[in-house]
Amino acid sequence: MHVFVFANPLGVLLFTDLVFEEGLTQVDAELDVIFVPTDDLIVEAMLKMAAVTAEDVVYDLGCGDGRIVVAAAMERGARAVGVDMDPRRIAEANALAQEVSVEDRVQFIQDDLLTVDFSDASVVTLYLLPSLNVKLKARILTELKPGTRIIAHAFNMGRWQPDAKRAMGGVYLYKWVVPAPVQGTWEWLGADAKVYRVSLEQTFQMLSGTAWIDNVQAELIEAKLLGDRVRLVIQADVRDEPQVFMSSYQEGVLLPAIDSQQVSAGIRLEV
Repeated sequence: MHVFVFANPLGVLLFTDLVFEEGLTQVDAELDVIFVPTDDLIVEAMLKMAAVTAEDVVYDLGCGDGRIVVAAAMERGARAVGVDMDPRRIAEANALAQEVSVEDRVQFIQDDLLTVDFSDASVVTLYLLPSLNVKLKARILTELKPGTRIIAHAFNMGRWQPDAKRAMGGVYLYKWVVPAPVQGTWEWLGADAKVYRVSLEQTFQMLSGTAWIDNVQAELIEAKLLGDRVRLVIQADVRDEPQVFMSSYQEGVLLPAIDSQQVSAGIRLEV
């Protein structure tokens, strides 16, 4: 694979100025995934979908020649880590990082994608087969902090439905936000001085359940979860105004958001 670098008219090097020779690369039989380079337009779309900033730590699992990692560092200022089992890809990735002078913000690791530690990631990018995505799913849900963004090129996560998807070049890009573990029974004080309680059931980011107000059953009109953010809408009676409770899951409690009708921390009574 050859990499050519050109300066744009403004004299500023951009990732889209890097031109790659595309095509399959023969890999050793023990590797799980054939290396297929990701088009640079898809690279940019993936980073945009993840809303990567300089505050992020980006992990690309199955990084290949490192183009996603390098783009995250060069165009978004992020710290980025690439993981691949093929030493040839790692060598190419390090060469690319040095070519564009981002080696101080990137790291490339030759390791097994299924066992490598990526728990400090705030963004994870994937271009893997569905079977590997599904194998990684349990670790993503249990080891990454709520709110971590997962972006996959072309392949989904089985039963875990994406929070967003985008058609791109004949395939889809998928986005998931790691959900907080909020299943269980929660109780808090409302702005109307009443005690609210919900019993939530959770399947990935999907919530359902039952609500009570001062121990009287009420209607849980809405229950939504995005990362660590929870939105619950509870109504005592059809004649009453629904109460909107917005909170964030932090270290096992639901902390009320600004302008929420929730005035005390939500405490989990049981799981």
